[in-house]
Amino acid sequence: MYVINDMPEQIPQADLDLLSGVETATVGHWRLFGFMDRAIQPLLPGRRVVGTAVTLAIAGPDSTLLHHATGLLRPGDILVVDRLGDDKYACWGGGVTVAAKASGAIAGIVDGPCTDLTEIQESDFPMWSRGLAPITTRLYDLGGGMNIPVSCGGAVVMPGDAILADESGVLVIPRQEVRAVSEEALKRQDTGKKREASVRDQVQKLGDMTGASAKVLAKLS
Repeated sequence: MYVINDMPEQIPQADLDLLSGVETATVGHWRLFGFMDRAIQPLLPGRRVVGTAVTLAIAGPDSTLLHHATGLLRPGDILVVDRLGDDKYACWGGGVTVAAKASGAIAGIVDGPCTDLTEIQESDFPMWSRGLAPITTRLYDLGGGMNIPVSCGGAVVMPGDAILADESGVLVIPRQEVRAVSEEALKRQDTGKKREASVRDQVQKLGDMTGASAKVLAKLS
């Protein structure tokens, strides 16, 4: 059986522009939820993408719904694929990459392996996955769900959530929290740069600045 819900409202471009300056690791300094498992890693180094989550859930050796979904994607979408626990079959390869990019999607995230790394790299299409595998899915017509709540890398992803993905990992942010999270992260990044400059110029030592040295010395006294 297939369940295909309406495409989600896309995140406002102004909010995405703000989020694009944020590093996932900055948010990880204070936020503990929304992060996908660290095993989901980028296949193209040095990329950062922000966009609207379009969700997909497909089982085991079947990718019928994935092929259909690529034709529904819009510019700015990021396709998030829940493999329902499967880690053997690669549902995403060169052909799906070409189709997703042609629809305007800006990235894909798969809670499972991909294949055809060279073709993905040649397409210059940012992908995050649990590595690579040679065994691929088939069109077995087993059903699946599109634009439903999914779990990807242990993180709940709702259709229409914001996705921030970079070389450190993938973060899911509810659409109503994007601006607040972005503003807090950018403020912290600015503070961090100033602190790094102070340490670099030997104005302060890191342990003195953070209070770590005081804690250590207190335990030693």
